[in-house]
Amino acid sequence: MNTKILVTGALGQIGSELVNALRARYGEEAVVASDIRMPPRGTDGPFDFVDCTNQRSLQEVIRRHDVRTIYHLAALLSAVAESKPQVAWDVNMGGLYRVLEVARETRCAVFFPSSIGAFGPDTPPDHTPQDTVQRPVTMYGVTKVAGELLCDYYHHRFRVDTRGVRFPGLISHGAPPGGGTTDYAVEIFHEAIRHRHYTCFLGPDTRLDMMYMPDAMKAAIEVMEVDPSRLVHRNAFNVTAMNFTPEELAAEIRKHIPDFKIDYNVDPVRQAIADSWPNSLDDRAAREEWGWNPEYGLAAMVQDMLENLGKKLKPVG
Repeated sequence: MNTKILVTGALGQIGSELVNALRARYGEEAVVASDIRMPPRGTDGPFDFVDCTNQRSLQEVIRRHDVRTIYHLAALLSAVAESKPQVAWDVNMGGLYRVLEVARETRCAVFFPSSIGAFGPDTPPDHTPQDTVQRPVTMYGVTKVAGELLCDYYHHRFRVDTRGVRFPGLISHGAPPGGGTTDYAVEIFHEAIRHRHYTCFLGPDTRLDMMYMPDAMKAAIEVMEVDPSRLVHRNAFNVTAMNFTPEELAAEIRKHIPDFKIDYNVDPVRQAIADSWPNSLDDRAAREEWGWNPEYGLAAMVQDMLENLGKKLKPVG
């Protein structure tokens, strides 16, 4: 990969961990973090305030740091986007368009994260193929499909090196939930440790693909490092690591916290979003074209989450 690297949305759920992973791999000074918020005091490494809907701001930062690769993560997530669809379009699509325009001018490579949300109720729900029907019914999903197509266009029309993956639900102990439909799979650990009880906003049998954040970082870095001659697809690869329901996740947590209990108060908005997504993804294209191979399954993820959060959280009462 060419350095330097700019990460937009660097203070978000993915960005905060991706910046650390990239700096560990390429060096602290090689990675410029950016966001529309200022980082906490004491944060190390280069940081710039960047509004991705302001093309001049992007141009200035990219030229000043001689950026060669952009990880464009700034976006509204699924549940928040559905509550603010006009804002989601402006941020998710307006920001991506300006990033791609600047990349065209400066010959930067671009990573764009798509999502399981790019699929819809007409998509084959089990082992969803890499290439299939994409008719999402949420604004978040619409912006992800449009983003995939726009990245493909900029590659074919202007030869911008665009690449991306379709993330499933992401689970992390390092950042709080950010307004996604799969946030229950993060909240449940906090509540299990602190209260031994969790009320889930999705139904007990809602089956979705998931991924632990270390594997998400691995996917984002590896897809950008692979020789482009190996790639048949670009925007975006299905990737997955594990598959479970809230009830199955709770059962795995009980192996470590036997008195943990879960009940349900279904949020109809987020349940409808989840029901429109596939039950599982087929990620053979990623495995064949760039060697994708996750490291964490359900049992290993649960153990690691509880160990890490247990260092920060204490039971209440």
